[in-house]
Amino acid sequence: MATFEFDPNQPIYLQIIAEIKKRFVRGVYAPGAKLPSVRDMAREMRVNPNTMSRAYAELDREGFIFTRRGQGSFVTEKQKTIKAERQKLAQRAVAQFVAEVGELALSKSQIATLLHKIEEDLT
Repeated sequence: MATFEFDPNQPIYLQIIAEIKKRFVRGVYAPGAKLPSVRDMAREMRVNPNTMSRAYAELDREGFIFTRRGQGSFVTEKQKTIKAERQKLAQRAVAQFVAEVGELALSKSQIATLLHKIEEDLT
């Protein structure tokens, strides 16, 4: 995994939760897949294991992961949960895009060109 850069203006455990959710949505961790241990994930993300444990606990509380005693933590098998998160992330990205492009005062044709370019880049 690539090195993850933390934003000093937001709690680290919340950033970890967001990153792990993005990994679920991108399919890095498939539904039902076993996650790295708290210690291994903490080492990967270069954080204290207690911080990672807090993130895992919150992910468990939110229903994104489940824990089997003595076996570890696993990604939810509920596709509905992952699809809802994908939609939430997409809506957030669109809102951010609209806000930033809106500040540029582009014409309708410039916006159409930009959207066409985005479509090409994504397909």
